[in-house]
Amino acid sequence: MPRPGRKLRSTRRDKARRPPGRYAPLLPTIMTLGNVVCGFLAIFFATRDPATTMPFEWSPIAFGAVFIFLGMGFDALDGRLARLTRQTSELGEQLDSMADMVTFGVAPAMLVVLLIGVGEPFVSDTINSLYNRTALGIALLFVAFAALRLARFNVEHRLGVATDPNYFKGLPTPGAAGTLASLVLLHDFLDPGIVATTAEGADGPAATNADWRMATSATVLLCVMLLVSFAMISRLSYVHIMNRYIRGRVRFREVARIVAALILLVMWPSWVLAVVFVAYAVSAPLGKALRGREFGVPAPDGRPAGEAASESNPSAPKTDDHEADQPQPANASKDSVDTAGNGSGR
Repeated sequence: MPRPGRKLRSTRRDKARRPPGRYAPLLPTIMTLGNVVCGFLAIFFATRDPATTMPFEWSPIAFGAVFIFLGMGFDALDGRLARLTRQTSELGEQLDSMADMVTFGVAPAMLVVLLIGVGEPFVSDTINSLYNRTALGIALLFVAFAALRLARFNVEHRLGVATDPNYFKGLPTPGAAGTLASLVLLHDFLDPGIVATTAEGADGPAATNADWRMATSATVLLCVMLLVSFAMISRLSYVHIMNRYIRGRVRFREVARIVAALILLVMWPSWVLAVVFVAYAVSAPLGKALRGREFGVPAPDGRPAGEAASESNPSAPKTDDHEADQPQPANASKDSVDTAGNGSGR
């Protein structure tokens, strides 16, 4: 007669022998697929005719920017669900990186080049201008550096490189994508119809004024895209807002700030998103310039910067050697380093 524990041990051996990639956690995988679908829809709407009538009188390219933000929501949920349900897989880890590449790498670059009207340089004699070549080159740089950012995180994650859970090394790809998408939304809010006006090739003073405004917007967007591209592959320390200020028990004043920010977001979404994401993108270089140091460099009192910051903020999560040895959900492989299994900062 077989022993009672023999069947259980056999079942465990069968699970260990399952080929990788054949089984995947359901809920986290659905969230990750939602992320990549949002990336595709962002590109789809951005490539529609600028004169297309859309709900709320928004332009198609503004809807494309909205889908990037929806992708961020799915991106945050997949890691959360993987941690809560304890469902991890190699498939989820790889799928997560590819979804991030579409939504936070390719889609934002497409939005910008379509908004500013980049032609077909290098293959067309009529529009092979320095402006078009430069704009396309910056967009390609953004896509390439986003890929490098994601690949670097995956390698460091696999090698177990020690990182502080309160900080990212380099601007996370969602942060870079959100910066560009928020500026596209703000552009559509401040100057609605300008894309359609320039695309139709209208004549007269109104068209000249529209061309001038479009040229200014294009210059600003290209400069921002170039800066966030290098910020992604930098080693600057960007604070992990979720781990540092939101997760766990927080002080009353932090709750009040979050509520105030949500109210402002509802009242002026375009302005608030643009201000928040641009401020986050410049926070690390400005902090380094003002303080003369970043995370990892000893603080003036001789302690590591991360240790000093953790003590000054009791709500920041603390890790010990035991927690550092815990396996991380596979769906958490993002640009951000999140020891709780949320890869939303990759």
